[in-house]
Amino acid sequence: MRPYGVMMATMAGEVDRGSVPVDLAALHLAEYRSLVRLAALLVDDVAACEELVQEAFVRLAARPGVLRDPAKAPAYLRSAVLNGARSLRRRRDPVPRLRLAGSTAAGPEQPEAAAGRRDDEAAVLAALRRLPGRQRDVLVLRYWLDLPESEIALTLGIGPGTVKTHAKRGLDALASLLEDRR
Repeated sequence: MRPYGVMMATMAGEVDRGSVPVDLAALHLAEYRSLVRLAALLVDDVAACEELVQEAFVRLAARPGVLRDPAKAPAYLRSAVLNGARSLRRRRDPVPRLRLAGSTAAGPEQPEAAAGRRDDEAAVLAALRRLPGRQRDVLVLRYWLDLPESEIALTLGIGPGTVKTHAKRGLDALASLLEDRR
């Protein structure tokens, strides 16, 4: 059995095998909430979202040599969360029910306005679910997590030009799907 300090250093990515140190504790503090919100767009179960994020961190800790550049750790985690959420959706329900996580009103909202906002959110999410996977992923990363094209490309393992193409096609498809709501 390894001493506690060695085990924690190993989990933090400070291991042999020539890997680069990754401070998982700091990374967890910085990225956890946004990763849970990302998962919440695809999975309508907070506990499952939190579990997906924790699994991504555990996988990163278990395979410290997977990253050569510690700056790529957030992209690796986003990719792992997206893949985990897709897998969970396929296993659970062919038509997942989603809510916009983190949407809050500035103050007390009138019941009619709240109902209209929920209907609009439901319509956008339903349309988003109907998009091809790559278009949906690009739009979620761009407009929900507010990532630049370079980070989206890194997360999804595609080129920046491909990100632009998927974003344009996804927005066009959303506009078409939501045409009747205008």
